[in-house]
Amino acid sequence: MAVGIFDSGLGGLTVLDAVTRRLPDVPFVYLGDNAHAPYGVRDADDVTDLTKRGVERLWEAGCDLVILACNTASAAALRRLQETWVPTDKRVLGVFVPLIEALTERQWGDNSPPREVAVKNVALFATPATVASRAFQRELAFRAIGVDVEAQACGGVVDAIEDGDLILAEALVRSHVEALLRKMPHPEAAVLGCTHYPLMEEVFRAALGPGVAVYSQPRIVAESLADYLARRPEMRGAGAAAGFLTTGDPARVSDRAVQFLKREIAFDPA
Repeated sequence: MAVGIFDSGLGGLTVLDAVTRRLPDVPFVYLGDNAHAPYGVRDADDVTDLTKRGVERLWEAGCDLVILACNTASAAALRRLQETWVPTDKRVLGVFVPLIEALTERQWGDNSPPREVAVKNVALFATPATVASRAFQRELAFRAIGVDVEAQACGGVVDAIEDGDLILAEALVRSHVEALLRKMPHPEAAVLGCTHYPLMEEVFRAALGPGVAVYSQPRIVAESLADYLARRPEMRGAGAAAGFLTTGDPARVSDRAVQFLKREIAFDPA
């Protein structure tokens, strides 16, 4: 019954929290590749290799379905893995598509041609690697036309959050929002394209000002996953136990994880 959640570090815990609330009967196995975080400064080949290792470990844990709760992995590695590597009896899904479906008001599986949508000016906040991949713009173009996307690479934010320095993270967020608003003064919507960023959502909202719709991934991904499992119940894997795994130091990672889930959790070595 288990489903895997993979992230480069701790940001995916924001997604885990949302999916466990939405699907309390599903055991989730979380794997954080903390030994190699952050992914946002790595090249695509490196991210792909690390993502493969993480996904294989979750398959070993009985998770036939793995969610990449890492936008960098989703942007740099997912399409390549789905097309050339994932076996037919497994599934690896990302966090970009549910977000874009929500932004463009499309239902899952709507493969009709791209069309005009209500939102015309979108601000994307993401890691440098995600921005460089242009995966968000590519996936958006499959579904919508006439949308102007201004992307801001938010260097340093993930590192500050992972280190527990939320004061620095807040200052960096404000700086990155100011930089984007100089390029796009009046965005209609803002996409928080990193699963660490929900911890800074209120800072993003305050810096962007009223009138900007902010799209954050955890709730959107949780609803999308619930819909997917309702249609594909066979993709619940053979694993029966929930758990937390890390490639980093379990004691240190467990301590840092408290700020994400607001409760004590214990990571085991991956």
